Amino acid sequence: MTRGCGVAATGSEIQHGFPHLETVRAAITALYRRLSQDTVGTFALSVPPVDVAFPDEDDLYLGVQRIARVMVRHLRLPDARMIISFREMEHAGNVELTAGPEYFIELNARFKTHRRDIGAALAHEVMHVYLHRLDLAFPGTRDNEILTDTAAAYLGAGWLLLDAYRESSVSRQKLGYLTPEEFGYVLAKRGQVFGEDVAPWFTSPQAYDAYVKGQARARRDERQPPLAASGWTGRRHYAKDRRRAQDRLRTHGDLPATEPTDPAAGYAFEGRDPLRVRFPCPVCNQRIRVPVRGALRARCGLCGTVLDCQT
Repeated sequence: MTRGCGVAATGSEIQHGFPHLETVRAAITALYRRLSQDTVGTFALSVPPVDVAFPDEDDLYLGVQRIARVMVRHLRLPDARMIISFREMEHAGNVELTAGPEYFIELNARFKTHRRDIGAALAHEVMHVYLHRLDLAFPGTRDNEILTDTAAAYLGAGWLLLDAYRESSVSRQKLGYLTPEEFGYVLAKRGQVFGEDVAPWFTSPQAYDAYVKGQARARRDERQPPLAASGWTGRRHYAKDRRRAQDRLRTHGDLPATEPTDPAAGYAFEGRDPLRVRFPCPVCNQRIRVPVRGALRARCGLCGTVLDCQT
């Protein structure tokens, strides 16, 4: 089985915004379900820049092996041998996923002269190995690659993928399948959990800008009703939806069990006695159900986050 990391070639258009956000959120949920809260917590420290620095005077093959070992150690993989070669190809890299103990990784030949991005390419490819050993995958190539990018960023190696994003009037480059802003979103979600800010590590100004935009989008997740931190507009909207649900119960005795009441916030009312509200955890996106009874604290059963709510 072969997995590859996408690379936007010079001159090609780079997608922006948050078109894959639901898949990204599902990937974060899948990580917590497969690894557990405690295991995710062991990745509190990201791969530091010094560990993936690749000076021009270093031997190419010794250097690439050194960085591959950094990724293997970071992900606590068995000390399997990574056999790495370079060739001309469309993608940034490919990895052969077999039973081991050796794994074969091919990197795009352009990295021979663009060494600063080798760590980013290997973060993606070695994450494929990690997810393969976990037997964690999404159906379809696109969604599985989004899972891989999300896992790399959330578990502390994928900041390199965002830092490899550069865009100017003469050239464009982006590694991975997430947009730059989506990488920023995942890194910000990680930062909210571990108190880590990778912003000082970015060497690309465009990567920093994308991180800031992703961070703003991630903060919105923490301000959606029925969370107590939601703003006045969100609380007002929530109160109207709650009244509508209560009126429906009084008039018809039931609630339509379909889509969220507010698709943007993701909450929905359900049940009868008591009336409950269902909403996504702002950390892991697991659905939480609590009774509608004013101020309360809820604990996510998946990631363990305690949330102040105003239901």
